[in-house]
Amino acid sequence: MKQLLLFAVLFLGLSFTTDKPTGLGIGDTATDFSLKNVDGKMVSLADYKDAKGFIVIFTCNHCPFAQKYEDRIIELNDKYAKKGYPVIAIQPNDPALEPADSFTEMQARAKEKKYKFPYLMDEGQKVFPQFGATRTPHVFLLDKNKVVKYIGAIDDNAMSPESVKTKFLEDAIADLMAGKSVKTPTTKAVGCGIKTKA
Repeated sequence: MKQLLLFAVLFLGLSFTTDKPTGLGIGDTATDFSLKNVDGKMVSLADYKDAKGFIVIFTCNHCPFAQKYEDRIIELNDKYAKKGYPVIAIQPNDPALEPADSFTEMQARAKEKKYKFPYLMDEGQKVFPQFGATRTPHVFLLDKNKVVKYIGAIDDNAMSPESVKTKFLEDAIADLMAGKSVKTPTTKAVGCGIKTKA
């Protein structure tokens, strides 16, 4: 019951993006980045020479919504990385404001959950504003040329994967793989607001 109440409060207070859109829009080309992975190595989109696209997800450790989606993000990478669409997870929060999202805690989380995808620290919080991410999680599906094809939520039910009716991201990937225009290119991102001093 306490967990339901917590999610109700978060859902009402933090869940939907209502700000004027900034950053990337559908059809825009993302600027590549170089961010530190939990293994200490720097990672860029350019490192993925054979990628057919990229599933860029801004997520974190502490947010209950991000936690609810964590296993689904792992499954997305397991399903689509081998098809040329790897997950690139980026932690955008300022760890001074949210210690649970520190680099050390990110490393521990990635090890515990056996992440097979990069989990990158947006040090200095320079990348998430370029994309226009406002929530964790917030998804940006890019094609191989880094052109944005979908922005928004992973699916229509943060609380329960068993109750999902529409898999927004997977539907967008299917359209992209089929060479079609994405039928639903944008949805509302549902999650915790990104923690920043600005």
